Amino acid sequence: MRRLLGEEYETYVDSLNTPINTCLRVNTLKISVQDFLKISPFELTPVPWSNNGFYYDASTCSPSKHPFYYAGLYYLQEPSATLPAATLPIDEGDKVLDLCAAPGGKSTELAAKLAGTGLLVSNDISASRLKALQKNIEVFGVRNVIITCESPEKLAIAFNGYFDKILIDAPCSGEGMFRKSTSMVTAWEINGNEKFAEIQRSILKEAVKMLRPGGMILYSTCTFDPMEDEDQVMYLMELGKDLSLVPIEYHDGFVPGNPDWSNDPNASSDLKYTYHLFPHRIKGEGHYVALLKSNGEIDRSSYINNYDYKPYSKLKPVPEIDDFLSHIKKLDKASLEYRNDKLYLIPDDSPALPGYRVMRRGVYLGELKKKRFEPSQSFAMILDINDFDNVLRLPVDSIFVKKYLRGESLDINDDDGIELPPKDGWTLVAISTETGDFPLGFGKLLKGTLKNKYLPGWRMMS
Repeated sequence: MRRLLGEEYETYVDSLNTPINTCLRVNTLKISVQDFLKISPFELTPVPWSNNGFYYDASTCSPSKHPFYYAGLYYLQEPSATLPAATLPIDEGDKVLDLCAAPGGKSTELAAKLAGTGLLVSNDISASRLKALQKNIEVFGVRNVIITCESPEKLAIAFNGYFDKILIDAPCSGEGMFRKSTSMVTAWEINGNEKFAEIQRSILKEAVKMLRPGGMILYSTCTFDPMEDEDQVMYLMELGKDLSLVPIEYHDGFVPGNPDWSNDPNASSDLKYTYHLFPHRIKGEGHYVALLKSNGEIDRSSYINNYDYKPYSKLKPVPEIDDFLSHIKKLDKASLEYRNDKLYLIPDDSPALPGYRVMRRGVYLGELKKKRFEPSQSFAMILDINDFDNVLRLPVDSIFVKKYLRGESLDINDDDGIELPPKDGWTLVAISTETGDFPLGFGKLLKGTLKNKYLPGWRMMS
């Protein structure tokens, strides 16, 4: 660090003893930034490099305990960690890979930028970390996603030349996280940089195989050592001879990559197009980011067999499912798969992937249990408030909202000032705000009493 920072080194060391910065990132799949700012109860200031990221003061507010968090209106993320997904350009219809995706901060933003088009493949080799990834994907209301748990080597076999955009937030020594987590210091002391540099190269070697001609790769780490940063970018360009660095928008405090820091004697001067983020220069933790583009002619001819399933619309009707679906205005039965008593919404052009660990394909909508259909929590989260015909709208500051999120039944009387939906039965519960209403989950209404169907594992603890 002394070599990299020179006379700034002591300022950097001092910064490690200052409080960390906290940020929320608005979920533009559910609400525009403009509308969110109208209803936000928090004092927010923009994160310069993120169009939908905002600093908040964790000493004065707790966004993780607010109903907006449970409605999926934002993701809580370290400010510098918003940069990779913000930097990778996403176009309508892109096929996008988040190769090291857990716990989902990058994937949720990539999905928001796709805006329901194309396909997102979110992969992580760690099965234990996938639980958090899946929950975050579901809270955000993402439909067009496949979640896999595979090694990059195996993915590269199925997805050769398939993806328009690939994001690699690589496992690293975590030097940039020393202020945020003391455990990262211990891990760095044990593992050093060499171990992670080897892992990174094994990932990059496979990732470049999955990129389409004309596609783009975003490489990032949360560390400072050139062995894991500049050196890996040079390695990536050697792997893909047609890859070149793309300039990234500069923001105050960013430090350009430096070929003189690299251990590669042939380091390119274009490394100046990459950026380091140091915690003494910006309001965030340490990070490194590089954007590369394949200079080959754009080719979308790469073929992979689509997932073969018989659409629910072509099966013998299941009355219990049809009864529930009759409440919904916009749902294409030709995109529904029904198997083993479970109902799924399958993304368009979903690849088959036989023999691969596919943890989720599209959206799990619910299950037939004892002659009744039980809709899933993820079903509620993908719905627009106007999609369902029986909605209980609760003011966001109502005591009933927290009761619902805690899993309690709701007894609503005439003097509570809350308008009940038009009929008993399955009900979509939503929070009501001046800019719109946002689903939280399902319940079953009977004469003013709502039986709570909010997913137990998601419930508010206090």
